Amino acid sequence: MTDFFSAERPPKRVLIIKLRHHGDVLLTSPVFTVLKRNWPDVEVDALVYDDTQAMLTSHPYIDQVHTIGRNWRKQGWFTQFRLYRALVNTLKARNYDVLINLTEHWHGARLARRLKPRVSVGFKPEKRSGLARRRWVKSFTTLYPAIQDNSRHMVEVNLDALRRIGIHPQNVEDKYTLFVPGEEAEASVAEKLAAFGVAKNAYILVHPTSRWMFKAWDINKLAATIDNLASRGLPIILSAAPSKEETAYMDELRAALTQPVFDLSGQLNLKELGALMKHARVYFGVDSMPMHLASAVGTPTVAIFGPTGAIKWAPWGVRYRVITAGLTCQPCGKAGCGDSGVSDCITAISAQQVLSAIDTLLLENPA
Repeated sequence: MTDFFSAERPPKRVLIIKLRHHGDVLLTSPVFTVLKRNWPDVEVDALVYDDTQAMLTSHPYIDQVHTIGRNWRKQGWFTQFRLYRALVNTLKARNYDVLINLTEHWHGARLARRLKPRVSVGFKPEKRSGLARRRWVKSFTTLYPAIQDNSRHMVEVNLDALRRIGIHPQNVEDKYTLFVPGEEAEASVAEKLAAFGVAKNAYILVHPTSRWMFKAWDINKLAATIDNLASRGLPIILSAAPSKEETAYMDELRAALTQPVFDLSGQLNLKELGALMKHARVYFGVDSMPMHLASAVGTPTVAIFGPTGAIKWAPWGVRYRVITAGLTCQPCGKAGCGDSGVSDCITAISAQQVLSAIDTLLLENPA
């Protein structure tokens, strides 16, 4: 037990809040593992946006996953108030001893005040000042320095919230991200692979898109890379989300390819995508949620990085290769150069750079 709790009155329940996007939520998974390994008798719950809950469901160290609707506001103030009140009542009934807020969202601060846990942890508000800063600080009993630059991986930054209250990882493996596809997803993917005639651990999975399409690589270079690999007899499976932008990109890619590939773009839910990644020999993509998903299921990963920080957001806990152009302006955090939607630091990457990285991991992970 830590200095924050006595042996006579140990904590019983913990709530961890992460209200961000899918990849951000997935990178919190080690927090639950480390917490449970240190406090095995404690119940640990999560609170995330409803569209990201698949990132944490089936996690062996999470007892309950609660959700907030990302689009509650669009339903009108009365409906939003009713839904939020129901959530608060549900969380109050859990009687949390500890609340850990891992984002800058005010929901975490409000809940810390409403739920009144013995210990509530939030990050130091470096970007807030005046009344907003004072209100944020008073919402929590304990603050930790959430490093915002590219000097430290986001997994470690999340774990700092635990370190601040005396909870530390017991080994390196506890810090690995974790995603459990589940039996239904595994069976679905096994059926799809059988239909393709492709064995597990024999294929390269290419997921070249992101919800932020300014991260996408040049289609002709990507097609040349895939054609090179496929011409050697390596099975290639394509995947992508079914959004309008990603679908258009994949249509162009298919038109540019000269070698046959297998395509599951727009056909998988998140659990199935995780299962498909789990059984890939190598994963290739850009800095995105699917890249983090590949790491979380233990698949060797090659990833292109451009405007985003390769230290803070790199693949985690697996063998990997990160490819950057090495421009002095990286990472800028912009949606393309000058917010144009096109990133010179991505277009500058050559097909040979990617092929060399993939070949290295293929040698390290023979079929």
